[in-house]
Amino acid sequence: MGIVAARRISQGFFLLVFGWLCLVATLGDGLFELRGWPVNWLLSLDPLPALATALATGSLYAPLLWAVPAVVLTLFLGRFFCGFLCPLGTLNQISGFLVRKGLGRPARAEDNRPGPAQGLKYALLALLLAAAVLGNVQTGLLDPLPLLTRSVDLGLLPLLDPRQGLGLGQAEARHYDGAWVFGLVFIAILAANALRPRFFCRYLCPLGAFFGLLVRFAPWRIGKATSDDCGACRRCEEYCEGGCRPSGKLIASECVLCLNCLARCPTGRIGFAGRASAAGEQPLPDFSRRGAVLVLASGTAGLVAAPLWSVGGVAGAGRNPGLIRPPGSLDEARFLARCIRCGQCMRVCPANVIQPAFTVAGAAGIWTPTLDFRLGRAGCLQNCIACGQLCPTAAIRPLTLEEKLGQGDFAAVGPIRLGTAFVDRTRCLPWAMGRPCLVCQEVCPVSPKAISVREVFEPLRAPRLTVAGVRGTEVTVAALAPVGRNLASGDFSLRPVGAPTQPPRRILGASGVQLTLAAPLAEADTVPGRELELVVRLEQPHVDPARCIGCGMCEHECPVSGLRAIRVSSENESRSGPGRMVADAAPQGGAPCLRKQLPA
Repeated sequence: MGIVAARRISQGFFLLVFGWLCLVATLGDGLFELRGWPVNWLLSLDPLPALATALATGSLYAPLLWAVPAVVLTLFLGRFFCGFLCPLGTLNQISGFLVRKGLGRPARAEDNRPGPAQGLKYALLALLLAAAVLGNVQTGLLDPLPLLTRSVDLGLLPLLDPRQGLGLGQAEARHYDGAWVFGLVFIAILAANALRPRFFCRYLCPLGAFFGLLVRFAPWRIGKATSDDCGACRRCEEYCEGGCRPSGKLIASECVLCLNCLARCPTGRIGFAGRASAAGEQPLPDFSRRGAVLVLASGTAGLVAAPLWSVGGVAGAGRNPGLIRPPGSLDEARFLARCIRCGQCMRVCPANVIQPAFTVAGAAGIWTPTLDFRLGRAGCLQNCIACGQLCPTAAIRPLTLEEKLGQGDFAAVGPIRLGTAFVDRTRCLPWAMGRPCLVCQEVCPVSPKAISVREVFEPLRAPRLTVAGVRGTEVTVAALAPVGRNLASGDFSLRPVGAPTQPPRRILGASGVQLTLAAPLAEADTVPGRELELVVRLEQPHVDPARCIGCGMCEHECPVSGLRAIRVSSENESRSGPGRMVADAAPQGGAPCLRKQLPA
C-alpha cells in the first residue's frame, strides 16, 4: 500500500468519525446515548481553540490538552493534520478533485502555482490571535473544525433529521436562526474549490497558518534529493494540494502533506526525509511589502477591536437584556473568552431553545449560543444539563442536576437563574384584552410557582341587562344581546349596577334570556327593572422575581402570537453581576426592594 493510499484511508476514517460524532450529538436522546462517546474529541485535537482560549483566559482547559500531540507531531512531521486528519480539508480535496477531473495537465499545474494571496491566512491568524489576547475569542468563525461542526450540525443535518418528518421518530422539526447562512457558507467553501484546489485551506484557514508557522522547525519534510533541474515535467504540481511548488524552491509552510508529489514524480527525485530540499526552501509565502503591511494591520485591528467592544458599553451597562445564555454559562466576559461557536450545545439541546446569536449579542458574540424561547420547542427543560456536558471549552460549564435545581448541597445557593420573566400588560390577555388566560401560571415549573394570579372582576363592554323575573337562581332578563362569548364557561357573572362591592354571581347556564346563577341575587336586586351588568372574572398574572428562574416556559407557551405577553430578560441571572436587577429581588409581601446606590 502506497503512502497516498494510507493518507486517503486516514482521511476517510476521520471523516467518518466526524460524521458519526455529529450523529451521536444529534440523536443522542434517541437511537444512541451520549454518555461514553467522546463527542468533542476531534474539536479537542484542534490546537487553535486551545491557543486562543489560553491567550484570552491565561489558563488551558484540561480536555484541550489533546491538542498538544497534534502540535508536537506537526513540529516533527509538518502539516499532517491538514493532509491526514482535517475533515474539512478532506471535503475540499474531494470537491476540488471532482471539479478538475476533466482538466488537462497544464491547467492543473497552473491552478497549483503558488501566489502571494496565500499569505492572507496569516493576516487572519494575526487578527484572531490579537483579539484573543484581549479576551475576545473569534477563532471559531474560521477555524475549520468549529466551522464544519457548526455548518453540519445546524445547516445540513436538520435537512436529514428523521425528526423533520421522514417517519423514523418524532415529527417535530428543529429550527435554527440563520441556518441558511451556515448552509451557504459551507456551500461557498466547497464551491470555491472550483477556483483553486483547497481554496479555503490555501487562503483563509487560520489553523493552516498556525501549522505553517510550526513547520519552520520540522526536521522531516517533503523535498528533492538533488538540486538537478527537473525540466518541464511538473507532474508533482498537477495534484499538489498546498500550492507549495515541490518541483522548485519549496514553500515549506504551504505543504499539507498530501504526498501526491511523491507518487507522481516519474524519476523518484522527491522524497520525505529529515533534511531540507536540495532545490532550496522558502519558509513562508513570498510576502510583498503590501502583504507584510496587511499582516501587521490585521494584528493591530485585532488589538483595537476588543477594547472598542468594551468602550461601546455593550458588554456592561449597554448590554442587551434579551441576551440569555444557556444554564451554566460563565459571566459574559469569560464566556466570550472561551466560546468557539462550534454549535454543539445548540444541536444537543432537546428543546431546540439554544439558538445562534446574530445581533442580540453584538459583533463580539455573533453565532454564540443564546436562548430563544419563541423559536424553541419549549423553555429550558428543568431536568436537562446536556449543553454544559458537551461544551468543548467550558464556556458553558458542566452542571449537575442538583446544582441547576438548587437542591442538596446547593440548596443554600438556590437554583440557576437564567433571567426573570416580565408581564407586558399592554399585550397580556387578562390585563389588556379583558379575556381570561392562565397559561403562564399553569406551565410555570417552579415550586412554589413563580407566577401568581390576582382575581379581579371587570364589566363587559355589553348592554346592561334588565331583570324581568327571578325564581331562586333562575334569572330572566328583558333582552340579552349576543356578546360573542360562552357566558356559561364559568368565567362570567352577574352583578347589580352600582354595587361594585357585592360579590358577583357566577353564571352556570344560559338559555335564551334565562340565566342560571351559582347563587341567588340579593332580594333587593330581584325587583323587575333592576339593572344588572355582565362581569368577567380575570386572573391577572404577577411574577415573583425571587422565585422566577427565567426558564422561559411561560414565554414559549404564551398564547399571544408574535411578541409574547410575558417575556424573559436577563435581569437577575445567576452568571453575571451586571445582569442583576437594579432593585434587589424580594418575595411578594416581603421587605421593600432596595434601590441601587447612586454615586455621590
